[in-house]
Amino acid sequence: MAEPNPGTSGPLSFPVFRALWIATIISNIGTWMHDVGAAWLMASLSASPLLVTLVQAATTLPMFLLALPAGAMADIVYRRRLLLAPQLLGLAAAATLSVLTLLDLTGPWVLLAATFVLGASAAVSAPVFQAIVPELVDKQALPDAVALDSLGVNISRAIGPALGGVIIALAGTPAVFALNAVSVLAVLGVLFFWKRAETAHSLPPEHFLGTLTAGYRYARHSPAMRLVLIRAAGFFLFGSALWVMLPLVGRRILGLEAAGYGTLLGCMGAGAVLGTLLLKRLRRTVPPNRISVWATLLFALATLALTLVPNAWIAGAVMVLAGLAWIGMLTSLNVATQTASPGWVKARALAVYLLVFQGAMTGGSVLWGTIASWSGVPAALVVASAGLLASVLLARVWRLPKDATADLAPSNHWAEPVVAVPPGDDRGPVLIEIEYRVDPARMAEFTAALRRFSATRQRETARSAGTCGRTLPSRGGWSRPSWWKAGSSISASTPASPMPTSWTSRCSTPSTSARDRRGSGTCCGRCDRAPKERQRQKGPT
Repeated sequence: MAEPNPGTSGPLSFPVFRALWIATIISNIGTWMHDVGAAWLMASLSASPLLVTLVQAATTLPMFLLALPAGAMADIVYRRRLLLAPQLLGLAAAATLSVLTLLDLTGPWVLLAATFVLGASAAVSAPVFQAIVPELVDKQALPDAVALDSLGVNISRAIGPALGGVIIALAGTPAVFALNAVSVLAVLGVLFFWKRAETAHSLPPEHFLGTLTAGYRYARHSPAMRLVLIRAAGFFLFGSALWVMLPLVGRRILGLEAAGYGTLLGCMGAGAVLGTLLLKRLRRTVPPNRISVWATLLFALATLALTLVPNAWIAGAVMVLAGLAWIGMLTSLNVATQTASPGWVKARALAVYLLVFQGAMTGGSVLWGTIASWSGVPAALVVASAGLLASVLLARVWRLPKDATADLAPSNHWAEPVVAVPPGDDRGPVLIEIEYRVDPARMAEFTAALRRFSATRQRETARSAGTCGRTLPSRGGWSRPSWWKAGSSISASTPASPMPTSWTSRCSTPSTSARDRRGSGTCCGRCDRAPKERQRQKGPT
């Protein structure tokens, strides 16, 4: 982590974070200019509402397809290098699209293809950018850094669309696409000069496919992550309607030109900037779950209001409110995702969140475009508004947590195994087993405790967990596909994880001892391959 400048405080006191934050704003301004140019050009090339909404789908679909693999790569390879490659790809795609449009060679499908490639560049970068934030600032500054990240996006959203609309009016869409290519150079410059410090890890390295499945298991078995994903899907599916319908509202209902459409998007960005400034104060007194409910209700009302606005001035005011609501929900979900995931899986957890986010946006784009083709733009917005109001009910069951202080660093409470002949890292499968002597009268309570612990172990990289025998001593164990994965499973345990001893000691006799037994070459003890190495440890339960 870079040291903050003396005499200053907050995320911007960390020089690398500050430089990358400014460069990202510049790059995002170019991205928003491209979005305005692409949507407006498609509205000029085709009268089909579905094709217009497919521009948004082409932007978000790569995130749905690539975010999780990118997050997996970010957890096992050098992150700076992983950031450089997609920036170069985005630079090439934006420059190519500018030249093709200047030569009048850009049709609907060429535009969608180029937008997809630019979306792929963003999809690979996004989870990596979010995962490096905890490296650039300290833990106390992390919530403000996440909010600043959202603020930067919305500063660019306030400037980029309006600027893009003006440039389209003055110089045409090729100029907008060319400036987007130039804006990428800001991020490339910072990444080129950033000397990322190498950090020592207690976890062993992972392979790509195993990393993917571990990220999926973590999201599946982490209650905090599950509730974030459910809330995100419920909001973004219906919230996407406002984004994809806005070009049609501006062009067909309000009769705006490109500059007017860009100004509407800029108003939403201005509202998001205002919302970011308000959120810092609100978070001190208002629980995140309540903020998310207020944001959803306000966004639903803004979506509905777009069907009733008589002129562009009122539409601009509605978009300010929509931006305020959007940033409130987005920041609440982002912070919840950051604080729900430990460092060893953070990029993958963020990638799963982005996968759900962009998957809902992509599905929503197609859904609302289809409804608009059948029943008109106002009907699509009314249905989406009703869906947003209904999604508020999710907050009653899946509440965003109040406490974001859980310690998710590796606890290192397990002793290292002692073996006569050290096995190779890829030897396996491996059984990790703990044996308890349990009071028979409390066997049911003990078994229930192991079942709860099973989800914890699978969240922390175990392939299977929770087997329990009915004889004394009773066993609870989990299996890993290889010896180094067994080390990963042990090192991934965190102080915030529920420990088996806290659940089982009250079920055991006072003289009980536990044995940790790992064997390489056996699959849960149920196959005929005997383990070649075993480790036994004795200690109190």
